[in-house]
Amino acid sequence: MQADQNLFDSLKNSYRYGGMTIRLIIINASIFLLIQILSVVIRLMMADNSMLTVFLNAVFTLNTDLKYFIFMPWGLITSIFAHFTLWHILLNMLFLFFSGRMFEQIFDSKRLLYTYLIGGMAGGVLEIIAHLIFPVLQNSHIVIVGASGSIMAIFIALAFYKPNLKVMLFGIFPIRLIFLALFFLLSDLISLGMNDGVAHFAHLGGALFGALSIRNNTNKNNILNLTQRWGDSLIKSINSIFKGSSKQPKRSNSRFKTDEEYNIEKKSKQEKIDQILDKISKSGYESLTRQEKDFLFNQSKND
Repeated sequence: MQADQNLFDSLKNSYRYGGMTIRLIIINASIFLLIQILSVVIRLMMADNSMLTVFLNAVFTLNTDLKYFIFMPWGLITSIFAHFTLWHILLNMLFLFFSGRMFEQIFDSKRLLYTYLIGGMAGGVLEIIAHLIFPVLQNSHIVIVGASGSIMAIFIALAFYKPNLKVMLFGIFPIRLIFLALFFLLSDLISLGMNDGVAHFAHLGGALFGALSIRNNTNKNNILNLTQRWGDSLIKSINSIFKGSSKQPKRSNSRFKTDEEYNIEKKSKQEKIDQILDKISKSGYESLTRQEKDFLFNQSKND
């Protein structure tokens, strides 16, 4: 019992303090386990296993047929957190771990979350549009599932923002992020129309959003900054409905920043991050001072 409690506490602490990347991985893993448990229960309780496929597709996948999507729009969200096979989730979570951690060090946790969510939904929308436009896809009844579009958005944003940042491929070969990004993009482009069970348009939709999200990224009208403000406003409105008048008093010395002050402060932080990343690229992480390491860590914790 004590071991179980320790494991639960470890997962809870990882979710609370591990950063947004770890939270997203835990959410994906939890939904995967839920799907597997539901699958076992339904298989044991029902002789007709076709009901299992119908249920899982209705709840956890995105249907690319517009007629079905209209009645099951939640698939645009649920599908980017769901995986049906162990191999699928392992590959996606491994990719998410490495790209997400780097993303958080350069930007922040909230930006990572919005890139994951909106990038995944953008990929789903492009997949639906592609099935409406291209004749070869119009006759195919396809459902898509998995976080690949979301992860592509994160990775492409990272690679386009820091194209010369090097990573160790297979732990052996140093390679620039932009070359990996171009490889993935080219792979999806040349695979369009193939019946290989991969949602290539969803990957490209996520990648497109990722590329757009870092254009003029300190500008308040940047596509992701706009989305983030709308999302924050929606969350605040929902919270105010449930909390009613029970609001915490504002600090007497708090005040709103002007757009100019906000952009100057954000640009200053970004320049400092860029200098630290350049230092890592040239001399490695261990060359950083304690203050520089603390600064990167604190930036990754910003929600």
